[in-house]
Amino acid sequence: MWEWCEDDWHSDYKGAPEDGSAWIGHPDRGSYRVNRGGSWLNSALFCRAAYRYYYAPGYRLSGIGFRLALSL
Repeated sequence: MWEWCEDDWHSDYKGAPEDGSAWIGHPDRGSYRVNRGGSWLNSALFCRAAYRYYYAPGYRLSGIGFRLALSL
């Protein structure tokens, strides 16, 4: 499942936060958000967290969603 991320899309990492926080362009959010990880629709090359792509926030596709995590 492609994972929606809070980060605005940037073509490279120049100027990215060094503290692990989301890279957003306040107050003017960008038009695209980062997606990571590939899905069942993609080849194994794309199924890794390091692979990024971008879509507009309203874009819908059966292979894009959210990953849930539970912290104890």
